[in-house]
Amino acid sequence: MLTVTLLMAILYYFISVVEVENLYLLLFILLLLSIFAGAIISKLSIDPLFEHVSNLQNLSKETLHELNLPISTIKTNIHMLKKSLESEKDLKRVERIKSACEMLQQRYNELDYMIKLQSSNVEDEKFDLSELIQNRVEFLNRIYPHIEFKLLLSSSQIKSDKIGLSKVIDNLIDNAVKYSQDIHKIDIELQNHTLSIKDYGCGMDEVELLKIFDDYYQSNKNMKGFGIGLSMVKRFCDANAISMSFKSKPNVGTTVILKFKED
Repeated sequence: MLTVTLLMAILYYFISVVEVENLYLLLFILLLLSIFAGAIISKLSIDPLFEHVSNLQNLSKETLHELNLPISTIKTNIHMLKKSLESEKDLKRVERIKSACEMLQQRYNELDYMIKLQSSNVEDEKFDLSELIQNRVEFLNRIYPHIEFKLLLSSSQIKSDKIGLSKVIDNLIDNAVKYSQDIHKIDIELQNHTLSIKDYGCGMDEVELLKIFDDYYQSNKNMKGFGIGLSMVKRFCDANAISMSFKSKPNVGTTVILKFKED
C-alpha cells in the first residue's frame, strides 16, 4: 500500500506540478520506479527466508556429522563384543543390534544424500549394477527373513547416482514384499541392462496401473505407508533417463521393469 501510494504521489507530482506532457516518458519513469520498488520489496521478503533455510541446512549438516561418531562407535563395539561372546542367545542379540545399526547407517546415508541433492552436489559414478542389487537384497533380507529372493544377475556396468538408485531399488523391493501377501517369493533378474522385479501378490488392474504414480495413492488401503514411494521412483527415473514399465494382473502379481542406458 505504501508503494502504491508513493507511486501515485509521484504520478500526481509529474502531471500537476511539473506538468510533464510526454506520456511515454512518464510511463517509462514509473516503470523504472516500479521495478526498483519491486526489487527492494523482494529482497526484504526473501532475505529472512533465505537466512532461515541456510540455518536449517547448516544445522542438518552439523547434526549429520555428529551422528556419524555414535554409529561408528556402536559398530566398533559390536565387533569387539562378538569376539568375547559364546552364548548363542547373546550372539543373536548382538546381530539384532548390528542390523539396527546398519539401518541407522542407511538413514544416515540417505540424509547425507538428500542434503547433497538439495545443494546439487550429487555426482554420478560408474559401478556394477548387479553388485548393488546383491547388496540391497542382502540388506533387505535381514529385514524380511521370511521372503525368498530368487536372483538371476549378470554384470552390468552403468554410470548413475548410486545412492539415489539404491533408494529406488529398496523402494521397489519393499513394495514387492508389501504386496506379496501369502506367497513369500520375489524374482529379481538383471539381463542386458534391464532389471525386473517380480512378485506373486495381489496385482493390479489397468485402472490401478494408471494411478500408481499419484502421490499418496495405494492400491490396497490396508497396507502400511504413505503411498509416495512410486512417485519418487518415477521422478528419479525420469531425471536419470531410466525407462520404467509395469506388467500386472489381479491375483497373479506385478513385474516392474527398469531399462538402463548402456555406458
